[in-house]
Amino acid sequence: MTQINAVLIGAGARGAGGYAPYALDYPHELTFVAVAEADPARRIRFAEKHGIPPERCYESWEPLLAESCVADIAVICTQDRMHYGPTMQALKQKYHVLLEKPMSPDPKECLEMEQAAVENDRLLTICHVLRYTPFWSTIKRVIQQGTIGEIASIQLNENVGYWHIAHSFVRGNWNNSDKASPMILAKSCHDMDVLSWLMDRPCTQVSSFGSLIHFREEQAPEGSTDRCIDCKVESTCPYSAPRFYLSNEYKGWAGHFTQELTKANIIQGLHETDYGRCVYRSDNNVVDHQVVNMEFEGGATAMFSMCGFTYEQERRIQIMGTRGELRGEEGKITVFDFLTGQKTEITIPSQSSGHGGGDSGIVASFLNEVRNYNGQESLTSASASVRSHLIAFAAEKSRLNHGQSINLNEYAQELMAKEETAK
Repeated sequence: MTQINAVLIGAGARGAGGYAPYALDYPHELTFVAVAEADPARRIRFAEKHGIPPERCYESWEPLLAESCVADIAVICTQDRMHYGPTMQALKQKYHVLLEKPMSPDPKECLEMEQAAVENDRLLTICHVLRYTPFWSTIKRVIQQGTIGEIASIQLNENVGYWHIAHSFVRGNWNNSDKASPMILAKSCHDMDVLSWLMDRPCTQVSSFGSLIHFREEQAPEGSTDRCIDCKVESTCPYSAPRFYLSNEYKGWAGHFTQELTKANIIQGLHETDYGRCVYRSDNNVVDHQVVNMEFEGGATAMFSMCGFTYEQERRIQIMGTRGELRGEEGKITVFDFLTGQKTEITIPSQSSGHGGGDSGIVASFLNEVRNYNGQESLTSASASVRSHLIAFAAEKSRLNHGQSINLNEYAQELMAKEETAK
């Protein structure tokens, strides 16, 4: 099997912790030869782990991609609003690109990246990792086999988890759409993608409602302060940062703000970083709950609900077909046959890699596609991702316009017209 060489741009949690470990587990398949990362501690740590020499370590992507192509692929895992520049340059330099989702919070940039992949005859694969998991691929296979007939409707719930929304979307990097992306794109573009994939037909209409109802200053408990570590009412707050990061259950998440997970370092981080701020006094503006209604070609419908106020962090799906019904939650799929009354349960084994096996699954698939590249598109190509991103963009437009129904064809034409005008 041919070993693929790679460069990593952005050595944060998703790049260094989600996708790059594949190279350590399967070094005969993948090796990293360069890294670009602004944080010196992350850059050094990644270089040491993967044996990258100092001359191939860069503070930013520009000098790395200014050189002639030094590898087969570029894995790009910068922040949402920093995807466009390195992706366009990497494609120009003839790298195949594995790009963390979302592509960009700007529809115009999404369209341009899709076009750049075509013009440079390179793969641009977006990390919609759900498609690569045993759980979701099994659901897709049941649908394709015709077991439940034609899909009439899908209900998909994304239960974010009360602690996870506080960590990532109130205190963390994705708390403000002006700096990152709207919640429907940052967190739920996975769901828009998997719904489009399961339906396997174009979405025609979208409407959405949602808001930020709780994590606001006016909801702060009386007597609370700017930081949990100094707060007199911290012990009564379910979103207490010390309770999260000093507990064994969530201690690992403190790795986002301290390299060494000692109590002293974590407490220092709670004093100094955004992860110690009061959830009611952060600069967050993304929604804490949202619903999206979708109509697809032929009349099938889907309802998606994202909510941060759940105990479990999970996705649950119900697919209603003309001959049967499928219900799924992480680890178990149940299929009901209307004709026979038979109930079939499918248990999905626990996966060792992140996102239910999706993190390693997408890397393995991408490497195979690169080895056998002949102009074909990948399972989660830029063109497929653009379609599901448009659903997310339209949903956010609808939400901001009090649930106005958005015609997807008209919306896409409007965006394309703006793109042509810009040229």
